Amino acid sequence: MRMLARRLALLGLALVVASAVIFAVVDLVPGDPAVFVLGTGARPDTVAALREQLGLDLPWPVRYAQWLGGVLTGDMGTSLAYRTPVAGMILDRLQVSLPLALMALALAVAVALPVGMLAASRRGRPADALAMGAAQVGIALPNFWFAMLLVLVFAVKLRWLPAGGFPGWSDPLTALRALILPAFALALPQAAILARVLRSALIETLGQDYIRSARAKGLSRAQVLRRHALRNALIPVLTILGMQFSFLLAGAIIIENVFYLPGLGRLIFQAISQRDLVVVQSAVLVLVAAVILVTFLVDLAYAAVDPRLRGR
Repeated sequence: MRMLARRLALLGLALVVASAVIFAVVDLVPGDPAVFVLGTGARPDTVAALREQLGLDLPWPVRYAQWLGGVLTGDMGTSLAYRTPVAGMILDRLQVSLPLALMALALAVAVALPVGMLAASRRGRPADALAMGAAQVGIALPNFWFAMLLVLVFAVKLRWLPAGGFPGWSDPLTALRALILPAFALALPQAAILARVLRSALIETLGQDYIRSARAKGLSRAQVLRRHALRNALIPVLTILGMQFSFLLAGAIIIENVFYLPGLGRLIFQAISQRDLVVVQSAVLVLVAAVILVTFLVDLAYAAVDPRLRGR
């Protein structure tokens, strides 16, 4: 309980510091949002009136306090470009980005676990070389190129899956079909990285004394690998998983553009190009909160996997 309380306090402090940094950095971006909304030909008094209406004429600490207070109450402001509540826009985009990230992470784990375990159990043999060679290719291939290849094969040639777009969750099966190809495109490099990390961790674990003792007691290599080595090799794997989920949630901008998905990454890209600073700072804060939350969950997973870490 002390560990949980300490971690939650650090989580809250990190969110406050992150919100201040995000607001300050976005506020320093050159250009005037009021001029962008009205156009460069707008009269100065009209620009000044809009700045006053938007609260841009207030001091930085006052604007930050107002924004943070609104975020804490669920009011993230109104988009300058679309004139709609930012919170609703972010929630709509999360309905695409979050399932996409979860699907890609599940696919990456489903591929990486057997590949990494096979490579570690056959270290130095052809199966190991083949698995690690495939992982190296997966890391080297650009995911946007792999995404276009998937569209060409499965959407254009075979017509099994849609080439892009998102129909919404009114029909869950159709929505999931629309996310299959982008999830595979995102999962390939993450699965390759995870497989290499798992192989290295398993090889190091398999050299420990307790593994040799388990083998001496009559357990097969596969039993030792599953029952003893895998759990003790999960610490670096969990770290990579936490980092990958954060990347998949925030870094899928290219894939979302390839498949025309209305995700959170694409929203941030559009908001930056339109200088919609209210959307940018709120969406980035949501991503930072997601990263901090995932890090907290990974810390809890450490303690679940290794009881020795619960008192540290």
